[in-house]
Amino acid sequence: MSKEIIFTEKAPAAIGPYSQGNKIGKLIFTSGQLPLNPETGELYDEIKKATKQSLDNVKAIIEAGGSSLDKVVKVVIFLKDMEDFAQVNEVYSEYFKENSPARSCVQVAKLPKDALIEIEAIASLV
Repeated sequence: MSKEIIFTEKAPAAIGPYSQGNKIGKLIFTSGQLPLNPETGELYDEIKKATKQSLDNVKAIIEAGGSSLDKVVKVVIFLKDMEDFAQVNEVYSEYFKENSPARSCVQVAKLPKDALIEIEAIASLV
């Protein structure tokens, strides 16, 4: 199986030596997505807006790879503050209404650019 790099202008460019996502076989793996607006470069610092932007970035990469949110099988959420968990779930539930993927959510000491949240996902192509 060969690896295909996924790139889309609808998500922020990588801020380090990594790709936005990779496709291998029937799976797409996204890199962690910060709440960076790809058009303006703005980093959102309000948790609901930040969650929405991170999920929009994940969605853009998955779609660029030929899949969709309804085919996401695993999500990992990294939070600066677990006190934001309920607000994150409120926004998250707007993106995953049925057949929710498996998910982990952990509080971390610090994220790149001092972001509030980072989200990564694995999606199927079938």
